[in-house]
Amino acid sequence: MAAAAVVDVGQGREYSGRLTLYVFLTCAVAATGGLIIGYDIGISGGVTSMDTFLQQFFPSVYRKAQTARGGSQYCKFDSQLLTAFTSSLYLAALVASFFVASVARSLGRKWSMFGGGVSFLAGAALNAAAQNVATLIVGRVLLGVGVGFAGLSIPIYLSEMAPHRLRGTLNIGLQLMITVGIFAASLINYGAAKINGGWGWRLSLGLAAVPAGIITVGSLFLPDTPSSLISRGRHEQARLVLRRIRGTDDVADEYGDLVAASEAAGAVKRPWRDILERRYRPQLAMAVLVPFFQQLTGINVIMFYAPVLFKTIGLGGDASLMSAVITGLVNIAATFVSIAAVDRLGRRKLFFQGGCQMLVCQVIIGTLIGVKFGAAGVDEAVPKSFAVAILVFICAYVAGFAWSWGPLGILVPSEVFPLEVRPAGQGVSVAVNMLCTFAVAQAFLPMLCHMRFGLFYFFGGWVAVMTLFVAAFLPETKGVPIEKMGVVWRTHWFWQRFVTDNDGHVGHRDTEMTYGKASDIVVC
Repeated sequence: MAAAAVVDVGQGREYSGRLTLYVFLTCAVAATGGLIIGYDIGISGGVTSMDTFLQQFFPSVYRKAQTARGGSQYCKFDSQLLTAFTSSLYLAALVASFFVASVARSLGRKWSMFGGGVSFLAGAALNAAAQNVATLIVGRVLLGVGVGFAGLSIPIYLSEMAPHRLRGTLNIGLQLMITVGIFAASLINYGAAKINGGWGWRLSLGLAAVPAGIITVGSLFLPDTPSSLISRGRHEQARLVLRRIRGTDDVADEYGDLVAASEAAGAVKRPWRDILERRYRPQLAMAVLVPFFQQLTGINVIMFYAPVLFKTIGLGGDASLMSAVITGLVNIAATFVSIAAVDRLGRRKLFFQGGCQMLVCQVIIGTLIGVKFGAAGVDEAVPKSFAVAILVFICAYVAGFAWSWGPLGILVPSEVFPLEVRPAGQGVSVAVNMLCTFAVAQAFLPMLCHMRFGLFYFFGGWVAVMTLFVAAFLPETKGVPIEKMGVVWRTHWFWQRFVTDNDGHVGHRDTEMTYGKASDIVVC
């Protein structure tokens, strides 16, 4: 396998500065936008497993679930209307992502975050007050617009604000907030399902306004990034922000590189067209393939439908929701592993280890479910030990995702593009992410019905493919200043054919490369 390039910036010369309390707090506030993404992921599956919600909006699904005993357990929740409720959000986010890039470039990152929060607030209000499926779906569309704005602007904001040595750690704060949002939603679903009167689902959906309010208000107090300010001609303000976030007045080197990157960006008038040029081919490949592979890990199958899935394998309603709470806790704990390791071990090692762990777990989960239910999915009493075994391997799978493809699937696309096409590149990444999420969410229940336990083998096969892809084609970006990222492509064994020397340098300082050994990652 080809060697991974490791960057040594300027023969030991690095940008001045340190991790200041100010930059930590600004990144923490921006990362809270992940709460809206995580809350929605966690709340959807729980609400759609509540009998009162199904009775009011999807009575045919409720009747089918009640009469499934003795029949196929794989097909009892199969409903295109039900999956349309879940997946309509991601279709809206897909459309929104093509407009957010222009907003982020012209108005700045912070106002994109603000717009996302406002849209999510409106969607939460509509969903909580819904009386019919149409209103539910309109609310989901507004939520999707909010997710599209947040999903594009927040990763860019974090990557541009963070010191390059800690970019991975601070960027993964977004994934941490996503996992916290999922966990909070699971707890709320667990409590709301016990509310007498049948209105618990309204509480679950309406409380989405809380994370939306946090990012909406918080974004008003955030500074915009130096890169964004320079690109909009606010040079003195950019210099002041840079000094404050780095905690030093000695920012001439970094400021000079940012200005040079901005000047290059100014020559690009049509980023959506220019991003298709050959010199951006490596970054564009990552912007498409990383989120594509991320959704084909099968994680959203677990997180969207965890309560439904646990019901399918025979756990009761309360037990299934509690199991989703447990997986949420694992998700949070494992994300801290990624925060601690990403800027020490690098991106590639975490991708590879997590991929191997997920592959093993997918195969075991599929086998256990297949042994119990067989191809017909005939309902039988499920022993507690069997249910616990399924839960253990699902937790191990979630942990593997949470320290690899979960945070890194967001981090890598946000850090690899040069400034001139960065919003457009992140827009492509978000669009692909939302399109694949929409497709997986829409297809999961029918696939579970028709592929049965083989569905887990299906996703396991994709995990094997993406793990080999990372080992062969993803360069290491640990510790590389974001405005000098082009050099990792110029020296990569495969991608170097697409870029020139000029594409690998930005600014007035040279960047040299040293090489790691292929033995850093062994393909087994």
